[in-house]
Amino acid sequence: DRGGGNDREHHGDRHDRDRGNGGRRRSTLGIRVRTAAMSDAPSYPGLAAEPPHAVVTIARRPLWRIQLARGLPRYVLYALALAGALASARFTLDPPRAALPSALLRRPAVEDLAAEGFATLFARAYLTWEAQHPEAREHALAPFMGPGMDSGAGVQPPASGEQRVQWTQVVQQRSPLPGETVYTVAAQTDMTGLLYLTVSVLHKPGSSLALAGYPAFVGPPASGPAQTDLGGRLREVNEPALTTVVERALRNYLAGSPSELAADLAPGARVSLPGIELALQSLQSLQWAPGAGAVLALVQAQDQRGATYTLAYELDVLRAQGRWEVSAVQMDPDAA
Repeated sequence: DRGGGNDREHHGDRHDRDRGNGGRRRSTLGIRVRTAAMSDAPSYPGLAAEPPHAVVTIARRPLWRIQLARGLPRYVLYALALAGALASARFTLDPPRAALPSALLRRPAVEDLAAEGFATLFARAYLTWEAQHPEAREHALAPFMGPGMDSGAGVQPPASGEQRVQWTQVVQQRSPLPGETVYTVAAQTDMTGLLYLTVSVLHKPGSSLALAGYPAFVGPPASGPAQTDLGGRLREVNEPALTTVVERALRNYLAGSPSELAADLAPGARVSLPGIELALQSLQSLQWAPGAGAVLALVQAQDQRGATYTLAYELDVLRAQGRWEVSAVQMDPDAA
C-alpha cells in the first residue's frame, strides 16, 4: 500500500508540475500539444475568465489529392492554351469560307475592262471567217484556245463565202461564280446581221484571262416600249421667265456658242458642248424633273445638211437674286 501511495504521490507531483508549466504536457510522440482549460479550470474572485481557445481539427488526406488540388488551375490553363494554339493552326491551314447564297453569287459583276475586252475580241474572231483562207480564222482564235477545245472553237464555216464583223458591244454581264463573268456581246455582221453571243471569261486575282468554255448564241436583253413621261406624272413648267432662260441656253448650247451660253450659266457651272452644230427649231415641251431643281426639255433641232432631230435634255436650274440660271446641261463633264 505504501508503494502504491508513493506511486500516486509521484504521479500527482508530476501532474502538478505539468500544470504549473503553463498547462503544457509532453506527449509520447515528442510533439508539444497545448491544451485548453475548460470548465474544470479554477476560478478566482475578481479575475475575468480566460476566453476559450479555438479548436483545430486535423484530418488526413492522401498526398496525391493535395498535389492535384494545387496543380489543377495550372493544368486547366495549359489545356486552354493548347486548344487556342490548335484552333489558330486550323484556321491558318484551312480558313473558313462563307457560304454565300446563290442569289448573291449571281449578282451583276464588277466592271472588269480587261475581261470585257477579251470577250469582245473573241466574239469578233469567232464570227469572222473566209472560206478561201480558213487558216486565218484559226490563227485569230489561237490565243483563246486551250485543252478541251478544238482549234476552230467548235465552228465549221461553210465551203464558200465569208463573213465580217462590223462592230461589237458588251450589253450585259453576270457573275455565276467568283472569278467568272459571262458577257453578252452584241455583234453586227455583214451577212447574218445583229447577233448576240455569250462568252464566259475566267479572271481570278493574280491569274491570266481565259475562256471558261464554248460560247452560246442568245437573244437580246429584254426591252419594252419607251416611257417618255413616266406615266403622265411630270408637271409642266408654268414660269415664263424659266422657259425663256432654258430655251435661250439650249439654243446657244446646240449652236456651240460658249460666250453667249455663259450669260445664262450659274457661277462655277461647267458644260461640254456637242461636237455637231445644230439650230434649235422649237421647244416642244418643258416639264419639272422628278425631285427638285431640274427640268426636262424636249426640243427639235436641225443640222447644216437639213436633217432634223428630236432631242431631250435635262437641265439643272436655280433661282439666284430673282433670276433663273442653268448649272448643268444633261451631263457632268468632270464625272468619272
